[in-house]
Amino acid sequence: MKNIITQRKARLSQGDIYKDVEFIEYAIEKSGVVEISKIIFPFVVVLTQDCDLNQDYTIRWARRATSNHDQKLISVIVAPLYNIEHVYKGEHLSELKMTMAEITKNKTPGKTLRQNKTPRYHYLEFPNSVPIVSSIIDFKHYFTVNVEYLKKHKKNNFICQVGPLYREDISQRFASYLSRIGLPDTNAG
Repeated sequence: MKNIITQRKARLSQGDIYKDVEFIEYAIEKSGVVEISKIIFPFVVVLTQDCDLNQDYTIRWARRATSNHDQKLISVIVAPLYNIEHVYKGEHLSELKMTMAEITKNKTPGKTLRQNKTPRYHYLEFPNSVPIVSSIIDFKHYFTVNVEYLKKHKKNNFICQVGPLYREDISQRFASYLSRIGLPDTNAG
């Protein structure tokens, strides 16, 4: 992908890619002891619309005086990036003890994956100046991250930003994936 921005803006932006982002899987209390399970994703991409992120920034950090907080966000939608070689082997979630379907790299499934013709996934290549290998965004694994956590995290963990045209393509594909019509499983009892 040629359209990568490595200059960090002050605010969170759609298409930002961060490293080492925490996802709280669960938090439970048992007899006064709190157990928290978290997953740290090596890389995530921000999917929240840029206009919403800009409005949130203006209200939250640019200190525009207002008593109306309608434009404040609670969280930001992100999706993990997985090393494409691990995706081909179905090993990209092996650290969570999950085995995924293998995708044949040099046959039709692998080619359609790299051509972004598989609705669930989005393929990204990065220039040599960006320390990320060719990767896949899995739209099924999206989650949210607290705005303030991500803003603080940005200082040391911002990698790059996908350029405007490419991030719009990712956004449209994500929206299309989420709005697909779910068909019932006729084999379910």
